[in-house]
Amino acid sequence: MSVEIRDDRARGVLEASDGGEVVGHIDYFTLDVPGTESDEVPGGAAETALVPVHTEVASAHEGKGIAGGLTAELYAIAAREGAVVAPLCSYVVKWAERHPEQAPAASDALMRAALDKVRTDPSAW
Repeated sequence: MSVEIRDDRARGVLEASDGGEVVGHIDYFTLDVPGTESDEVPGGAAETALVPVHTEVASAHEGKGIAGGLTAELYAIAAREGAVVAPLCSYVVKWAERHPEQAPAASDALMRAALDKVRTDPSAW
């Protein structure tokens, strides 16, 4: 199996496909939070986060490492863009706990902002 991962930022979806068939995805949104000194951001600069809310792999493709590959790529994208991942998806949270070297933690302020976003905008889920 040769899985290709594609980021569709406009739709907020990171998709894994195999031979043109979508076999898994992570739904996420982008969040920009103005910084303050208490945000643990140097100089109070704004933080940008990718906030994954749902991970799914087609049942015929489970157990093949697709969800882990998607999650690793999400963290790699964030690192390339100077952003952080503020995971609300339970799979991504568990993956990050198992891979702390690849998954730096988001600040408490950013996690609160991500939770506030989904509370006030249910479409973000």
